[in-house]
Amino acid sequence: MHRWSIAGALLLITALALGYTYWLATGFDMSTLMSPTFVAWSPAYFAFMLVMWIVMMVGMMTPSVAPTVLLYAEFARRNTGGASGAFPSAGWLVAGYLLAWAAFGFLATLGQWLLEWLALITPMMAGTSKQLAGVMLIAAGVYQWLPVKQSCLTECRSPLSFIQRKGGFPSHPRGALRLGWRLGLYCVGCCWVLMLLLFAFGVMNLYWIAGLMAFALLERVMPLAGFFSRAAGAAAVLVGIFML
Repeated sequence: MHRWSIAGALLLITALALGYTYWLATGFDMSTLMSPTFVAWSPAYFAFMLVMWIVMMVGMMTPSVAPTVLLYAEFARRNTGGASGAFPSAGWLVAGYLLAWAAFGFLATLGQWLLEWLALITPMMAGTSKQLAGVMLIAAGVYQWLPVKQSCLTECRSPLSFIQRKGGFPSHPRGALRLGWRLGLYCVGCCWVLMLLLFAFGVMNLYWIAGLMAFALLERVMPLAGFFSRAAGAAAVLVGIFML
């Protein structure tokens, strides 16, 4: 039952975040905030975009951390005998993980600001040319083959080994928060180039959001992940060259 309650909480977080993202993409009149021309961002607009990015990252990446959270929660249950408060809650681990993605959301917001200023994306958050999309696909494909990508993916795919290498299961909330933050950084390192594809194909493009979310999850759970990751990278490079 404890395991199902944790899984249900992660599912609820994902559903709420993706629901908000879906509402922004389909039910919210973005034209009330955006201009068809390139204008300077106001602090309120920056804050709106920051919240959008953070919530979108939470919705897309929470499923990927589920195996680690469930492992952590099961260890906590077995080592406390069900006693409340005797072991740091899995919520601290999730909070640290999502904090890393919130930091990425802040950097992505700055990147969007810069790309709009350079007229490489429109105020409606879509790329301005097929060439930009092609270049970003090639970059994402090449990154799939780099050692840093594969190293980060290995850490994300092996939750027990990751926890053991980072000092074992923490005994204090700060330790659980720090463990989640470090795991989140590896996850960001694994996926950040993929997330930048949203700039080329539409930040609020629901098909790309769903596709990237599914791809990130598959990289972590399916067998032969290294082969799958590199094969997808090669395909991205080929499509990117074709677009150029």
